[in-house]
Amino acid sequence: MYVNRDYRNTLTNKDLKSFRVTVKETDLYISVDEPSYVSQLEKKTENLVLALRYDLEEYIATDPVFKSTLKPHAPAPGAPLLARTMCDAARVAGVGPLAAVAGAFAEAVGRELLKTCKEVIVENGGDIFMAATHKRRVAVFAGKSPFTGRLAIEISPEKTPLGICTSSGTVGPSLSMGKADAVIIISASTPLADAAASAAGNVVKNKKEVKKGIEIARKIPGILGAVAIKDDKMAAWGDVDIIPLSPPQSV
Repeated sequence: MYVNRDYRNTLTNKDLKSFRVTVKETDLYISVDEPSYVSQLEKKTENLVLALRYDLEEYIATDPVFKSTLKPHAPAPGAPLLARTMCDAARVAGVGPLAAVAGAFAEAVGRELLKTCKEVIVENGGDIFMAATHKRRVAVFAGKSPFTGRLAIEISPEKTPLGICTSSGTVGPSLSMGKADAVIIISASTPLADAAASAAGNVVKNKKEVKKGIEIARKIPGILGAVAIKDDKMAAWGDVDIIPLSPPQSV
């Protein structure tokens, strides 16, 4: 299902060279440091995504439960690395493997780019792999919540590489059992951050339950910080630096 990602028009990494790679449902917005960028990088990244998707699709054909289950699932012998990574993250978070797919793609691509680039940011539908050389800000997008465009999470370079992933029950096509406008998770593992965001988002049914989402995130090993937003209520925990955006950014 295609979703218009208009929020990308507000991205302001002007000191970085950015490009987009789209293969079927995989839609990546990638930024790297200018000195590291060469035109061949875009085709190389597209080929990498094609290879990752091919291996994953071939595996799903032999293990359809991997794609459909909402519970942790053990990968079959010979499963590709991406599938095993997704299963590992899903097991820790207590969700199905597909809950980690966007984060897994973002990190796999990001780490490959880091072999030749000093700074890399890969955004995959609100799930971000980041390896920064100086402070970066990730603006909060939480649908119709008043917090949208008014807050950001500041990331210090010494804490990267890491994943910053968002799950929403009111924005986008991803499956969520909850109604959170945004649950944002920070972890050294982007697939784990993605899976944990789904797990925490599933329990937020209304604005009184934002703390419930945070409690779920706190219990997942490997999670560094979490933010849960519903309407005009927000809860946060852990190593997460929330700063105001002034003036508020349009979205």
